[in-house]
Amino acid sequence: MKRQLIRFAGLLLGLSLLVGGNSCHDRQQKSRGKVAVIISTLNNPWFVVLGETASDRARELGYEAHLFDSQNNPFKETEHFDNVLASGYKAILFNPTDASGSVVNVLQAKRAGVPVFCMDREIDDIDACTSQILSDNYSGCIELGKYFVSQMKGRGNYVEILGLVGDNNTWNRSKGFHAVVDCYPDLKMLSQQSADFDQNKAMEVMESMMQAHADIQAVFCGNDAMAMGAYQAVLAAGKAGKIKIFGFDGAADVINGIRDGKIDATGMQFPRVMARTAAEMADKYIRGEHHLPKKIPVAVELVTRDNIARYEAFGKEGE
Repeated sequence: MKRQLIRFAGLLLGLSLLVGGNSCHDRQQKSRGKVAVIISTLNNPWFVVLGETASDRARELGYEAHLFDSQNNPFKETEHFDNVLASGYKAILFNPTDASGSVVNVLQAKRAGVPVFCMDREIDDIDACTSQILSDNYSGCIELGKYFVSQMKGRGNYVEILGLVGDNNTWNRSKGFHAVVDCYPDLKMLSQQSADFDQNKAMEVMESMMQAHADIQAVFCGNDAMAMGAYQAVLAAGKAGKIKIFGFDGAADVINGIRDGKIDATGMQFPRVMARTAAEMADKYIRGEHHLPKKIPVAVELVTRDNIARYEAFGKEGE
């Protein structure tokens, strides 16, 4: 009996060592270092999806991921970079606040040997960051412009609500749209104003535009948050259904709005694709693969009432 007890105790000890060894191994597997995810603003569902998806994918790859909100404030962004570079992070997944103003932060990281992967928004120095994973905004808005022309039948008055003037996405979208629409002289732009990609500001801008111009027939908005702000202003003015509304992003409110006939079209971006790609590129770099593409374009797809069944918020149905 005593020998049996000794053998049983030995077996328990062996099992405990095995379990303990596995636990230690698991901890080592899950502690491959820290990755920072710095997002321009989390006051927009689109950027929440971008930031959370990047963080989740980094964790799946074995990293400790921390999400930082710059609140559309370049000074707050700089604070985040300072803290991250002083805290031993291995990579930064980055959504800039400003195409030119953010360059100094990325260069600071480069000097510190920390790779930066831009998501969705680019910076003006392509050599500063390790890679940029970006929506093909220009081509996406060419398709949106073609649909705009077809819906307007090549004539009428419209207005445009721009995003942040310091963001290259603002101008790439606007230029793509105008590359098509400006070829039709009977389509006249009555006003073009910025609303900083903000829904409430867009509502105010649209209200002032309608007060200044009684004959607006359509509005092109540089993102979906502004498209919803424009819709609120149009609805309050009793002009719902009389002014066509076009957005860009693929946000839930606008996808539902297209289904309900409130919004005419949007350009579907794929933030989850960009975020996951950025995290995977960072993992490759950390593992020693340093010859990575400087720019990775992600296609934008036109979403209308004709194909809305294929899409959900920020992506395709079921993906």
